[in-house]
Amino acid sequence: MRRVTIADIQKMKNEHRPITMVTVYDYSSALIAEKAGIPTLLVGDSLAMVMHGHDTTVPLKVEEILLHAQMVKRGSQQALILVDMPFMSYATEQDAVNTARLLMQEGGCQALKLEGGAEVVPVIRRLTEMGVPVMAHLGLTPQSQHQIGLRVQGRDEQAARKLIRDALAVEKAGAFAILLEVIPAELAALVSRLVSIPTIGIGAGVGCDGQVQVWHDVLGLFDGKSPRHAKRFAEIGAQMTEALEHYKADVETRSFPTGAQSASMEAAVIESLENEFG
Repeated sequence: MRRVTIADIQKMKNEHRPITMVTVYDYSSALIAEKAGIPTLLVGDSLAMVMHGHDTTVPLKVEEILLHAQMVKRGSQQALILVDMPFMSYATEQDAVNTARLLMQEGGCQALKLEGGAEVVPVIRRLTEMGVPVMAHLGLTPQSQHQIGLRVQGRDEQAARKLIRDALAVEKAGAFAILLEVIPAELAALVSRLVSIPTIGIGAGVGCDGQVQVWHDVLGLFDGKSPRHAKRFAEIGAQMTEALEHYKADVETRSFPTGAQSASMEAAVIESLENEFG
């Protein structure tokens, strides 16, 4: 089966078929997502937090996300793979070109995602002119959290107007899709009607053309309360802990391994060795 393309994603919007996206970070998660039939995979800079243990996405380096992109590429044969451009890796048009070259040539992805509105239009235009598919990211932009905080964006009329103008601007610049994060559902639905390209929401309501969620949130891998925009579709973290507890108990009681997990040799051979060395 051929790989999903941006044309396929556009067709899904045109036909009003919801688009599913999930963040993945390595070979095994890509394999599982592929088996589940997820059409779009995002190697998100959220891996800085959920995989590397940082408090924000800001410390992530291009070389680090490149490594994860390569893992995901090896695990996925069919999905459209997008990779986040890390903080300050597209500060200038030349920075963006250098980052795109590395992530697409060595990472093997099919598209890139970057945060920002009108201020990154020149970067989006430059990349798309060079054949790089770009997804824009508006609303709550985590790379700017030290500046804007972690709160709902676009709630007042002035902020909403800016977000709409930004959406129209990034579309005109050549973005093939827009990720809308943590904005009012009504605003997200309006933006989705105003632009002709797909919108992917996270914490932006059901009116978007598709949805993206973080792998660890979907599977319930971490203890504690999930973000408001997330839904735990399973409690895999608890199951993993339980499995490891059972493993530890079996080791300590010598009930593991059994003969089923062990190799054997002829009794005469081991007897000869015991007589010689024992």
